[in-house]
Amino acid sequence: MLAYAPAAVTFLVFCVGVLRDRRRFSNAVLLGLSLVFALAAWCFTLVHGGTLAGRDVAVAAVVVGALCVLVPAPLLLANGVTMVRKEGRGPANLLSLLAGLGLFALAALLVAAFVLHAHTLLAIAVTTAAIAGYVGFLFACVLAYGMLYGHLRVRRRTDYVVVLGAGLLGGERVSPLLAARLDRGLTAQRVLSKRKREPFLLVSGGKGGDEALSEAEAMARYVRAKGFPERLVVCEDRSATTEENLRNSHALMAGANPRYRCVVVTSNYHVFRTAVTARRVGVRGHVVGAPTASYFWPSAMIREFVALLVDYRRTNIALCLLLVLGGALVWWLSR
Repeated sequence: MLAYAPAAVTFLVFCVGVLRDRRRFSNAVLLGLSLVFALAAWCFTLVHGGTLAGRDVAVAAVVVGALCVLVPAPLLLANGVTMVRKEGRGPANLLSLLAGLGLFALAALLVAAFVLHAHTLLAIAVTTAAIAGYVGFLFACVLAYGMLYGHLRVRRRTDYVVVLGAGLLGGERVSPLLAARLDRGLTAQRVLSKRKREPFLLVSGGKGGDEALSEAEAMARYVRAKGFPERLVVCEDRSATTEENLRNSHALMAGANPRYRCVVVTSNYHVFRTAVTARRVGVRGHVVGAPTASYFWPSAMIREFVALLVDYRRTNIALCLLLVLGGALVWWLSR
């Protein structure tokens, strides 16, 4: 059982991290490491106990790795084609298509390196696979913990339900994506009102260059048309990004009540990065998600993941450089 000690320790640290603050990015990584350590311990136990040979475990690892590359690749390509057809050729809409092509290119590089037995090409392929494995591990961590975070319940009474804006149709009409956020916010407000305190609905979004009015005003009109009372609507109409949404909303809420608690509503693919950003800017609250079209989710999730990588770019660049240096050292030693 000693083999499971690293997994147990990592999982304990994960639990403490969740209790201290659910919105830590480190929670996602610790959860992933716990599962990896547990799997490694299980494999070690099987080999040590004579149930499986080490070669069997190695073959299984290679097969699983191949499936992790070859199974998602065609699905991502198909989703990329759907995104281009329905949403256009904007850079964000091409992410799932590019990810699928990247996985196929990685598979082709590995096959070519092993078939040709080219020493330098093999070193490049293995190093590239290691970096891809690192990025894939982080993506799996974010995906798994993001799903877990989305099912955590709000623990305290709530003073505000904050709905983050999105682009308007025709510069003045609420889009289906934004309507889903607002409907989720109205539902959350009704549920939270049962705790003997009516939360305000704070709608956050500024006016873009191609918009006739601010997103906040369009959102306020939408909820008023749904019968929501005007006295409970608060508008924040100066923000242009998610971070500005959260900073400006925090300033409004803290100005009215320094001890406020809130629930932030965004789209389901956007929940975890919003939670991480909310923690960074000091927002006191939990983040929940509204549903989006299934075809839209993969590209949107990849975009959110890339944004998280950029937020923690120093750490990620440092670790990728270590992998590159490790690959170069192995290549040099094995010449």
